Amino acid sequence: MNIKLKLQYDGTAYHGWQIQKNAVTVQETVRNAVEKITGEKINLIGCGRTDTGVHAEGYVCNFHTQSRIPCEKYPYALNACLPDDIVCFGAEEVEDDFHANKSAVKKRYVYKILNREFSDAVMHRYAWHYKYPVDIDKMRAAAKAFEGEHDFVGFASSGFSVKTTVREIYSLDVSRDGDIITVDVTGNGFLYNMVRIITGTLVFAGTGRINPDDMREIIESKDRSRAGITAPPQGLCLKEVYYR
Repeated sequence: MNIKLKLQYDGTAYHGWQIQKNAVTVQETVRNAVEKITGEKINLIGCGRTDTGVHAEGYVCNFHTQSRIPCEKYPYALNACLPDDIVCFGAEEVEDDFHANKSAVKKRYVYKILNREFSDAVMHRYAWHYKYPVDIDKMRAAAKAFEGEHDFVGFASSGFSVKTTVREIYSLDVSRDGDIITVDVTGNGFLYNMVRIITGTLVFAGTGRINPDDMREIIESKDRSRAGITAPPQGLCLKEVYYR
């Protein structure tokens, strides 16, 4: 059977999703829990990497198993083995060729910015505290340039290994509710640190360090040095992964 799992996790205590030799990761923690309840060695396939400190509310992974555990029992069994900062909230049997990453058609990320003078003792793990004034209208104007299909190599950190750096962004919305600025982006895929660099660039536009009218030309330049900073990881959350 090919089992698809849906997870939530607080990434604060983990060195990202992907298994590493000398660090605790979400993938390793979930894999160990699956192996404990199935009694099998399994290959746990994730829908993509998330960095150290990045969170997820709708992460998807899958694994093949010979176990006859009913699908509806997996969340209960896994949550009994998982730490409190990782929760399985869904499981279903899927077609044998389903692949959590390769079968995905789009992903949605949300980035939160706390824009006020002082930080917040509760939210500091889930938002970027940026204390300087930000013009939300300038951020929105700059955001429009990102929508559509572009080569986003100028908005990726070094170290990625993909065949193409062309991606399509279906929507990029910027909103404000009190002190919270939300960047909400959906696309067919994202490069390494792409959402965080886009967010940092939008903040630069909102503070006047980048002219929103220059944004399309900056994207087309493919020059990382012309984009903004890489926003810190804790404000980022993978909201949802979509499949056909």
